[in-house]
Amino acid sequence: MEGETKTKAKPTKGASSREATLKQKSPAEFFSENKNIAGFDNPGKSLYTTVRELVENALDSAESISELPVVEVTIEEISRSKFNNLIGLIDRERIDAELYDDYETEKAREKRLAKEAKEQEKQAKIAASGKKVKEIAKKVSKSRGESSLFKVSCKDNGRGMSHDDIPNMLGRVLSGTKYGLRQTRGKFGLGAKMALIWAKMSTGLPIDVRASTKGQNFISHCVLDIDIHKNIPHVHLHEKLDNSFRWHGAEIQVTIEGNWTTYRSKIISYMRQMAVITPYAEFLFRFITESQDKNVTIRFQRRTDVMPPPPEETKYHPSAVDLLLIKRLISETSKQNLVQFLQHDFTSISKAHAERLIGEMGSEFSAKTLVKSLTDQQIVRIHQLFRQAKFDEPSGECLSPAGEYNLRLGIIKELHPDMVATYQGSPQVFEGHPFIVEAGVSIGGRDVKPGLNIFRFANRIPLLFEQGGDVVTRTAMKRINWNNYKIKENQDKVGVFVSIVSTKIPFKGTGKEYIGDDIEEIASAVKFSIQQCCSQLKAKISRQQAAWDKQERKRTLAKYIPGVSRAIYDTLLTISENDRAKRRKYGEEFAELVDKVSSHEITEATLKQKLSQHVDQMDMEMALEYATQSGMIEAAREAIFLSCVDENQTFVADLKSPVCVVRMFSGFGV
Repeated sequence: MEGETKTKAKPTKGASSREATLKQKSPAEFFSENKNIAGFDNPGKSLYTTVRELVENALDSAESISELPVVEVTIEEISRSKFNNLIGLIDRERIDAELYDDYETEKAREKRLAKEAKEQEKQAKIAASGKKVKEIAKKVSKSRGESSLFKVSCKDNGRGMSHDDIPNMLGRVLSGTKYGLRQTRGKFGLGAKMALIWAKMSTGLPIDVRASTKGQNFISHCVLDIDIHKNIPHVHLHEKLDNSFRWHGAEIQVTIEGNWTTYRSKIISYMRQMAVITPYAEFLFRFITESQDKNVTIRFQRRTDVMPPPPEETKYHPSAVDLLLIKRLISETSKQNLVQFLQHDFTSISKAHAERLIGEMGSEFSAKTLVKSLTDQQIVRIHQLFRQAKFDEPSGECLSPAGEYNLRLGIIKELHPDMVATYQGSPQVFEGHPFIVEAGVSIGGRDVKPGLNIFRFANRIPLLFEQGGDVVTRTAMKRINWNNYKIKENQDKVGVFVSIVSTKIPFKGTGKEYIGDDIEEIASAVKFSIQQCCSQLKAKISRQQAAWDKQERKRTLAKYIPGVSRAIYDTLLTISENDRAKRRKYGEEFAELVDKVSSHEITEATLKQKLSQHVDQMDMEMALEYATQSGMIEAAREAIFLSCVDENQTFVADLKSPVCVVRMFSGFGV
């Protein structure tokens, strides 16, 4: 009321302190302060993570419309002066040189030059002695202000983005289209949004996006950044451009701080491993810098047009839900009563099973109980029963593994091994989530080091960091006896490829870069899959060893053929000239042989040829007998003749095997 005085109690010191510390942070602010959680630990790791997030989004976009992916990735190094021009900052010369981190005193400079001269003199002496000279790596000191800047761009031929949705899809953290229970490539659902946050933190430049959907006659062009504290997009430009070529897809450009030198091998290795697990995709990777000799261009060609089916969204398994999730499902369900809710909102619960569960819950429950009327206590009872009851395991139909055929093609395409074996396991379950393990083991190959070379994939993305504690690494190094399969793990070039797909990958650590070794179901499945590959290779190695033994026997016998032929011929020639008694002693055939030698009808060359033919014949018979006894001879195969089909036929299905795919069509004319 007017004229009324108001008194306010003076807050105590403790209350004031509590009031001052009570704050609320937006998701964007949280991830900007804890960027290491999303893989942005340092400039080098941030460059790598930006590339992988953009590439994985591009693949998801193309696969969602069943389009064979074509992904172009470009990393362009930007000089400090070029960056200053971009932001409109005028360059200025240093005034106080001692203020900078790369300042070198005269004494330090003299010391460095003397050390370099001494090293060059040492190298000159080594060169004069004829020994190979190692290249001296010059240290280039960079201050914190001279860190490298890069413009990273990724272009794809995928679904594209709706014009009106672009700001929220890229400028609002924890918003997207991939939420739900399904197999996904992403780890946090941040994607390009975290790259945008890193760009805002390191360069301040916005993200540049061009996108168009199939059949759209315009290209959406949007330049935006993100309001960190409010978690909302800040749009600088949003326009429509002409799309006369009817291009569809997305192209994203972001300028960030990074370190190419230390993460060059990781980025290229990531692209190479991605080409292994997705041989149906075509990748073009470019690194551009002012030094032409340091530019990199790598094209990973497509090897097949057979794509795995897109993963499907599935329902939750009763054993994998908690109280909070049950309450959320109840609030979102369209079903009226309890039996319908249990049957339709969960997997592995039939109508009969749902009625049995309701009967077990107590008298206050019935099949017609309204779901929305359930109390907190009743929801707890449902949760407790879910934890104790038996349920059928979920099927793996919602999963989309690469498949033996694609995995084999990818390994052959990128590594060119001498031999390779692949295996895909049947669907299994942990904590109510289905998973499939597929594996490949190769021997030999290009750019493969001697020993075990382990390649790990989770939901068809490569895992390059924190390998030591991973279930695949521990299994390959500690649980597989490679000698049992005739594989020399320390000498042979062994490639071990393991891909795990699931609706929930049990990553360990905040970085989510490795799968722990503590889940028995996954560890057993990984071991079994690798062993199946090794068993296939053992038979191949045995056949190869038999072939080598055959060649070695032939080489050994062939080495003595000239000497034996000469000795036999000289003996027969001596008998034909001097010892007629021996001719009669060994019968008519021997006498006939001696007469042919005497008349030069049989020469030393003739004997050499006959002995060579005999060695070949005996070696073939021995090899055949060995193969038969060891069970290495396979059943006879019937030849299959494939006829061409015209483009007017209707695709029906693919019949897949590890070594081929038979594509079926309908509508053949007479």
